[in-house]
Amino acid sequence: MKSVPQLTLKQAAQLVKDGDTILVGGFGMTGNPTNLLHALARSGARDLTYVANNIGEPGLGGGRMLRNGQIRKAIGTFFTSNPEAADAVLNGSIEFELLPQGTFVEAIRAGGAGIGGFYTPTAAGTKLAEGRDTRSIEGKEYLFQPALRGDVALIRAWQADTAGNLVYRMTENNFNRAMATAADLVIVEAEKIVPAGTLDPDQIHTPCCYADYLVEAPLHLEDLGTSASIKGGYKKASAARMAIAKRALAELQPGEIVNLGIGLPTLVADHMTPEHGITLHSENGMLGVGPAPEKGGALDFPVNASKIPVTALAGSSYFDSAAAFAMIRGGHVDVAIMGGLQVDESANLANWSVPGKPLIGVGGAMDLASGAKKLIVTMLHADRGGASKIVPACSMPLTARNAVDVVITELGVFRFEGQQLVLTELMPDVSLDEARMKTDATFIERLEKP
Repeated sequence: MKSVPQLTLKQAAQLVKDGDTILVGGFGMTGNPTNLLHALARSGARDLTYVANNIGEPGLGGGRMLRNGQIRKAIGTFFTSNPEAADAVLNGSIEFELLPQGTFVEAIRAGGAGIGGFYTPTAAGTKLAEGRDTRSIEGKEYLFQPALRGDVALIRAWQADTAGNLVYRMTENNFNRAMATAADLVIVEAEKIVPAGTLDPDQIHTPCCYADYLVEAPLHLEDLGTSASIKGGYKKASAARMAIAKRALAELQPGEIVNLGIGLPTLVADHMTPEHGITLHSENGMLGVGPAPEKGGALDFPVNASKIPVTALAGSSYFDSAAAFAMIRGGHVDVAIMGGLQVDESANLANWSVPGKPLIGVGGAMDLASGAKKLIVTMLHADRGGASKIVPACSMPLTARNAVDVVITELGVFRFEGQQLVLTELMPDVSLDEARMKTDATFIERLEKP
């Protein structure tokens, strides 16, 4: 049986050389090889290309390397989760490449599987498609995405055996599983290393052929940043936002698989009960998301796509991010509920960037908007300046074209029927005149009887 060398953190960090491309596991700070990254921050390696969903948090994980000026370029999906990373992009301190989250993980999976690239419908017709190789397949537009590989992968496992077999814990699987396959050198930070034969072969997520080195390094509460406690994600919602979320829940049917986007859509879960029969999907690798725990954090619980600790309902399951987005693109998610900056008369959605600001955080929005069977947009009717967010044509960068099915605001419910925008319901205490006055888009009035 193979025996994988075990190193100290310092020894492992010395294997990363100036100019290397490193693949870094983790979603937020869960499943993140924080101990290895902090050792690498001490090593002095520079001019690195950092491939990860995000660049840690300020001074934590990859965020510590960013402060040191060790990162030359970042490739990922959501740099805005670390304000210092966003500032580095704005002032030109680092180069960056932004990919939709599903495209990102599939590119890594392809790199590990010896596939040169693939065509995906995600991001078609958006700014991220500009200058890209596109083709029509059975009447649908697809973009070509080359595979991604790295010189070194730094990943975190919950358990490793001395042969290099790996087991991940709950939503710590995320990008680790794909990244373990897609680098020339794979260094595993594990909570615990056990003798070969200790782990149940049926429970192993990553087989031993991928791991090159093991480092045993326990996880500490401070390594989890904002996910360390449920208190880190608590925000009081307005009555208007809660009313929108409650109305969105009424659109769902028992037995449906539903994904809730970050922000306002997550409030839908606050109104759910087991009697609704809804199974919540999270793109970081979970089906069966339950309510937030009363106390505790990511040391004891999984996290959702907002990086907030949640509970797992009976019948729930965990998987990696590649599987999560295959479910989305493959049409296995019935409904996605997302926030919006603008929706227009052609059912186009803009929800990830505004003109004049850098395009540095898309996450899984494009995958969900184009892949779910039904898309419900929940948003306040007007922006902070009072301008309507339901418009004739989106002026902001598109997330997806012709994708929206329903829009719910504090004023009413709008549906797209036969390529027309239709107002079908007014919210309590809202008049038709008010809805007309505050909506820039042209719509048909077909109010349903209570």
